[in-house]
Amino acid sequence: MNLQDDERLDYLLAEDLRIIQSPSVFSFSLDAVLLARFAYVPIRSGKVVDLCTGNGAIPLFLSARTKARIVGVELQERLADMAKRSVAHNGLDEQLSILQDNVIGIAKKIGYDTYDTVTCNPPYFPANEASARNKSEHYTIARHEVELKLDQAVQSASELLKQGGKAAFVHRPGRLLDMITSMRQHRLEPKRIRFVYPKEGKEANTLLIEAIKDGKPDLKILPPLYVYQANGNYTEEVRHLLYGDE
Repeated sequence: MNLQDDERLDYLLAEDLRIIQSPSVFSFSLDAVLLARFAYVPIRSGKVVDLCTGNGAIPLFLSARTKARIVGVELQERLADMAKRSVAHNGLDEQLSILQDNVIGIAKKIGYDTYDTVTCNPPYFPANEASARNKSEHYTIARHEVELKLDQAVQSASELLKQGGKAAFVHRPGRLLDMITSMRQHRLEPKRIRFVYPKEGKEANTLLIEAIKDGKPDLKILPPLYVYQANGNYTEEVRHLLYGDE
C-alpha cells in the first residue's frame, strides 16, 4: 500500500476492514456509519449505488452486510482514487467498484431503473451559506452544495432505482421538509425516518430517511438514536455500530 502525503490507513473495526483517510483531503464521519447501518440492502444478490461516496467508507461498510454488487460514485478524482485503493487493499474488487464521475446524470452512464438500493451522504450546507467554507477544496465540495444540490442528488437516486427500490439519505434535520418535498417530486415516497441526537435532552443534529420508489404513503418515525451517554461515552448502540461485538 503506497500512501500519499498525509494519508493514513485506518481500521473499520466492526467490519474488520481498512480504509485510506487524510485529515487534509477527507475523513469519513459518524454519519457514514449511521447511514450504512440504517439503509436497506439486499443480502444475497442485487445492485447497490452509493452517491457522493467520498473515500469509499459507505461501500466498505455495506460490503459486510450484503453480497450485492456495489458501485460508489465520487466527483473528486483524489477521493475516488483513495476509495479505489482502499477497495483493492481489502480484496473487494469483485464486489465493489468506484467511478470518478458526476452524480448529476449518472443514470445515463450506469443504467436507469436498475438498482435495488441507493445510498447518499450529500453536501449538507447551501453554497451561499454565510458561515465560512472549509479551507480545503476537497472538504468544501464534500460539505457545501457547490457542485451538487439536494434536489439533484434525490433526482439521480430516483433515476437509478428500479420500481420498489429504496433510497436512503443522511442529512440535517433542518432540511427535512426540503428532503420530503424533493423525494415526492421524484417518485420517492418516504417510509422510515430516524433522528439522531448528540445525547438525551439535546436537539437532533442528524436525519436518516429512507424512501421507496413509487411506494404508497406510510411513514414510520423510528425510536431516537443517542450518540453519547451523560458521562460522554458512546451509548451501547453506537459502540456496537462502531466496534461490533467486542
